[in-house]
Amino acid sequence: MKPKQSKYDLVVVGTGFASTFFLKRYLEKNGQDKKILVLERGLRYPYTDRIKYRKGEVLDYIKEVKGYKDCISNPDTIKPWVFEPNFGGGSNCWWGVALRFMPNDFKTKTLYGVAQDWPIGYDDIDPYYDEAEKLMSISGPDKTPYPKKGSFPLPPHVLTTVDRAMQRKFGEELYFSQPTARASTVAAKRGVCCTSYSCSLCPTNAKFTIENTFSSLYEDPRIELLYQSQVTGLVFQNDQVKKVVFEQEGKEMEVEGELVALGANAIFNAHILLASNDSNRYTGKGISEQKGFFVTVYLDNFPNVGGSSSMTANGYMLYDGEFRKQHASIMVESHNGFFIRNEHGKWRNMARFKFVFEDLPEDRNFVSLSEDRLKPKINFVNESAYVDAGRKRVLQDLNKILAPLPVESLTIDEEYMESEYHILGTTRMSKDAATGVVDDKLIHHQYRNLFVLGGGSFPSITAANPSLTIAALSLRSADLMF
Repeated sequence: MKPKQSKYDLVVVGTGFASTFFLKRYLEKNGQDKKILVLERGLRYPYTDRIKYRKGEVLDYIKEVKGYKDCISNPDTIKPWVFEPNFGGGSNCWWGVALRFMPNDFKTKTLYGVAQDWPIGYDDIDPYYDEAEKLMSISGPDKTPYPKKGSFPLPPHVLTTVDRAMQRKFGEELYFSQPTARASTVAAKRGVCCTSYSCSLCPTNAKFTIENTFSSLYEDPRIELLYQSQVTGLVFQNDQVKKVVFEQEGKEMEVEGELVALGANAIFNAHILLASNDSNRYTGKGISEQKGFFVTVYLDNFPNVGGSSSMTANGYMLYDGEFRKQHASIMVESHNGFFIRNEHGKWRNMARFKFVFEDLPEDRNFVSLSEDRLKPKINFVNESAYVDAGRKRVLQDLNKILAPLPVESLTIDEEYMESEYHILGTTRMSKDAATGVVDDKLIHHQYRNLFVLGGGSFPSITAANPSLTIAALSLRSADLMF
């Protein structure tokens, strides 16, 4: 389907967290005369069809769709870069973890001499965290390690017996019920978390997604939404975006936009800029994500039962401190999946923890163009030594971390997880063009009618999941536009 007109007030690329939260605020702050074009590279697969497909029903239009591996060039295959290339983006495949960043995460260069400070601080994003939590109906506890003035919209999930033992040792502010978009009570059209440990496609639709919460947003008469429309470049004129170029079913098209918001993921935002001959030296640089590994703990006469969600708690015992000068921040996740101990009378005498580490964005890891103009190339060498130093710290202190539990034995994953499914870096936020790509409002330093949204803007990453911060930054960006 072709665009209905040649010029729009706003052209938005993508329909995931970054685009949708930006679009929501833009619509609230503008009149009914605005014309908006949204370009989505994939299709829309209703939740009901996703469930049918997962159950084995034949749905040809889903079988024909390319997956993320077909969308990028990843020749080194050191790690996958997993994303959802369809309507709703990462909200479809995420597990609903909705953590804030800590105040010190925004100034790691100043405090610890690593990575790069953000041009904003915690107080700048705090009110937008509150708003994003309300919009997603986050379940969470009264006490958290980060400053929070109000309560979460929904009550916290119930902890397991193992979590309660850990919380008694470390306190409610360092070991707490996980703030999550997996509903603890009925929330609008969403069900209650069923603890099935299949959160990428929630069986009860308890997890926030763009579809189950913001479908009506895309029905606004001001919006024209085109599917199967991959943006391939931008045309610049006098330091402004003049046109957006996209391909639809093999045909190249273009439209003009007074404002343009790139809300694809960190890979494709960078790829679009590179294909448009963006000259900023940092465009595409620093692709990164967290690293994690599991520890399975076998308990002595201590059943691990209860818990009302798939991941029940987070531990921040090693999240922040002077140690970040030497090694990564470390977050603990308590997993409540389908694991049993195959020994009579001990079937639930075990626990599973994931230890997640921040990484340092490094310019040696970057996105570039490939021989296929539709496919960005990922050039990834390895995670930083900072991560491995954090792993050594965990292994060294594991007995202290697990001291509240009657540990009989344990097994430790030798390898990191292939992916944490968080694609970050590549269009870093900074005070000026000499140190990054976009400013504190996520506007490109050179092209002042171009917003580059999403996790690509992070100048540093943390051990915490990024989705809530991506949503909050987009709300802030659109809010400060006017």
